[in-house]
Amino acid sequence: MESFSTLIRTASHEQHVEAETSTFMSDLLGGRLGVSAYARYTEQLWFVYEALENAAGRLAADPVAGPFVRPELFRLAALERDLAHLRGSGWRAGVSALPATRAYADRVRECAERWPGGYVAHHYTRYLGDLSGGQIIRDRAEKTWGFARKGDGVRFYVFEQIPNPAAFKRGYRELLDGVAVDDLEKQRIVAECKRAFALNTEVFRALGEEFPLSA
Repeated sequence: MESFSTLIRTASHEQHVEAETSTFMSDLLGGRLGVSAYARYTEQLWFVYEALENAAGRLAADPVAGPFVRPELFRLAALERDLAHLRGSGWRAGVSALPATRAYADRVRECAERWPGGYVAHHYTRYLGDLSGGQIIRDRAEKTWGFARKGDGVRFYVFEQIPNPAAFKRGYRELLDGVAVDDLEKQRIVAECKRAFALNTEVFRALGEEFPLSA
């Protein structure tokens, strides 16, 4: 029988590809957008991770979500250092969430408050993505905009407390396989993963509208 981690990965594959190949992300990774677009994207991430991580303490003891709450994954402090580098020390006064970002962060918050399984879905789509594809973004950002290697501006992508990402991802998938829910709940979690990717794609679409490439 297919393991739950495999089920999640295959079920959300289409949405995953759609998010990764969005016009905005392609333009950003292709070096066709300025550093301001990268900074705006980093701002949007801050709102999503604030929703994810502010709930973490409350969910740490939850039988379903608790095992996934791992401090070595937390990204908020790194994001704040990056934003201070990109936007200056007064960055908080100037950040704003796009409507699509607000919808995404609200959904994360809603799951955190009412549905631990849904929180796991959002946790998985964000952190495992950061550990994988996020490394491509870091590499391109360093080359395109001259950030110091693994330094300010790209700290979000640097997991200093995870020396072996491959082993960590293996352990994470084992946690997913052992998640304490029945089959029906697993189906609901898979559906929420798809929703998470769709919400993420909407953020990319909105960013693409804000930073269109002039023809």
